[in-house]
Amino acid sequence: MTTSTRGAAKAPAVLVLEDGRIFRGRAYGAVGETFGEAVFSTGMTGYQETLTDPSYHRQVVVMTAPHVGNTGVNDEDPESSRIWVAGYVVRDPARIPSNWRSRRSLDDELVKQGVVGISGIDTRALTRHLRERGAMRVGIFSGEAVADDAALLARVKEAPQMVGANLSAEVATKETYVVPAIGEKKFTVAAVDLGIKGMTPHRMAERGIEVHVLPATATAEDVYAVNPDGVFFSNGPGDPATADGPVAVMQAVLARKTPLFGICFGNQILGRALGFGTYKLKYGHRGINQPVQDRTTGKVEVTAHNHGFAVDAPLDKVSETPYGRAEVSHVCLNDQVVEGLQLLDQPAFSVQYHPEAAAGPHDAAYLFDRFVELMEGQRA
Repeated sequence: MTTSTRGAAKAPAVLVLEDGRIFRGRAYGAVGETFGEAVFSTGMTGYQETLTDPSYHRQVVVMTAPHVGNTGVNDEDPESSRIWVAGYVVRDPARIPSNWRSRRSLDDELVKQGVVGISGIDTRALTRHLRERGAMRVGIFSGEAVADDAALLARVKEAPQMVGANLSAEVATKETYVVPAIGEKKFTVAAVDLGIKGMTPHRMAERGIEVHVLPATATAEDVYAVNPDGVFFSNGPGDPATADGPVAVMQAVLARKTPLFGICFGNQILGRALGFGTYKLKYGHRGINQPVQDRTTGKVEVTAHNHGFAVDAPLDKVSETPYGRAEVSHVCLNDQVVEGLQLLDQPAFSVQYHPEAAAGPHDAAYLFDRFVELMEGQRA
């Protein structure tokens, strides 16, 4: 990505998809060029959490909500220390942010962090195109970067694809850090950071858990060096088929029957550890309004999602794995995609969506309590 500081808001911009479809608009945020995978998010709020979610690394996010930036940017809602999206696409950016917590405009924040975006395009048409053709590579070019269409398309086709991308180590912490329990400490959890969001250890800390956040390259020895009552595997970007290291660590945890919980990328890691395959969804699930059924209770939850890959596990039977029987515990009601796994013979489970979602619904917050119950049961 190359950017200037701030170009005029009226600078011309063009969005070029790898299949040749082109949208023309105006620069939003930094002026320059950027490349990534074009995906769309259906959330009507929570854009700060989306922008700062490490799972969006190397993705250009198209917002389906027509107005973005209305509440500005504050210093309390980011999920990490920086914006991770590769580019940002909106239809009508807010002219003036209005919220008592706002400290600056979204446009200014994008400029400050060098995030190239585009505004003034038909995001509804772009979203329909991605639904029909699937997520694909894209480039955004603005200011002097705008050249002839054929040359820009050729550059988009040179960009790396998401399939085969190993990205967790690029977004994860490089050094272990500790999030202390809030109130009385009840448990210690080793959390393998594959792109963890800040709200995740906070949700565990609220339940009396001291969380040791470890790098994506952590080994099983690193995990057990903190003497954990449970082990957690986080969300993160990239293709789970490349995550051989985290899969090996999870298999070591399963072999010791330590209580285990995984979210999003962690769900895909559990799938691989159990012997299931993973595959890329046509356009993925991204937003805060996805219906999921907890098959263990029959309850339907409205949930927050951000995933482009899924686990290939059978929905209609219990599977035999090297670590005991496993079953699909949660399923998306829109398309029957696997949204959760659980082992029946030891304390391990995962979900594909985000129960910690700060901007989204909190229907699934009980999953952190379920993790606590597993650790209580193991201790007993």
